Amino acid sequence: MTMTGPTSQTLISQRLRLNYFDWGNHDKPPLVLVHGGRDHARSWDWTAEALRDDWHIVAMDHRGHGDSEWVSDGNYQAQDMVYDLAQLVHQLGRGPVTIVSHSLGGNVALRYAGTFPDQVRKLVAIEGLGPSPKRSAEMRARPYPERVAEWVEKKRAASARNPRKYDSIEAAFARMIEENSYLTEEQARHLTIHGVTRNEDGTYSWKFDPHLNVWSVEDVADEFIQQTWAAITAPTLLLYGADSWASNPVGDGRLDHFSTAEVIEFEKAGHWLHHDQFDRFIATLKDFL
Repeated sequence: MTMTGPTSQTLISQRLRLNYFDWGNHDKPPLVLVHGGRDHARSWDWTAEALRDDWHIVAMDHRGHGDSEWVSDGNYQAQDMVYDLAQLVHQLGRGPVTIVSHSLGGNVALRYAGTFPDQVRKLVAIEGLGPSPKRSAEMRARPYPERVAEWVEKKRAASARNPRKYDSIEAAFARMIEENSYLTEEQARHLTIHGVTRNEDGTYSWKFDPHLNVWSVEDVADEFIQQTWAAITAPTLLLYGADSWASNPVGDGRLDHFSTAEVIEFEKAGHWLHHDQFDRFIATLKDFL
C-alpha cells in the first residue's frame, strides 16, 4: 500500500497560529523535527519518510516560516521559539520526545532540552550552537551603541522591503540551487515547491518573513546559554559539515559545556548536511536513535 503524506495541523502559541505536519503512526514513539532559519517543515520530508515506520513524526514550522503566521512586529527571539516548541510538545501530550533539529532549530531544541530535560529522550542538533566564540568576539568588538544603531537601520529597511518576487517556480528553483550547490535538482525542486507561496499577481515569493534577516543585537549572556547546555541530560548528537561555515565545537571549546554530547563531522557536506549526505545522515541517525 502506498503511504500518504503528512497532514497539516495547527496549534496556538502566544496568540500566533503555528503550523505543523503530522506523519501519523500515533502508537509509535514521538519524534519532533525542527527546521532551520528561513526554511520550512517540509524540508524534513526525506527524513520523515525514512523513519515514519518506527516513529510518530511531527515536523513544525517556526513562527515566521512556512505556513505559520508572521510576528506582527517583526521581532523574532529564540526564547519565543523555545516557547513554541514547548507548546507543541505540551499539546501533543506525548513526552518525553526525541528531537532532530537543524541550525536555528538546533539552537532552539538545545535550549528546550536544557530547560525541560525530563521532556527529551534523545536529541540531534545539526550545526545548532550558533556563532562560534571567535565570531561572537568579533561582533562584540564593535561598540554596543554602534551595533544598536545599525540594527535600527536594518529594521527600518526590512519594514520597507516587500518579499522578493519571482516570475516563475523555475526562477525560485534557480535561486535555491545557487544557495546550496550540494542539492540535487530533485531536492531543490521539492524545497522550492514547499517553500514558496503564490502572490495575487501570479508571481512567487518565499514564505518566510523578511524580518528574519535581522536579529537582535544581543542574545542572552553566554553564561546562561552554557548553563542550559550543561543542564541537558538526554544523549545528544551534534553533527557538523566539514565544508560548512559553522565552527565545530570540538575545536572551539563549546563541547566542554555538555555532559552528554558527542560530535560527528561529515566530509563533503556543508551547513545542510542532512541534504548533502542524506544516506550517511540517515544511517547515523538510525544508529543513534
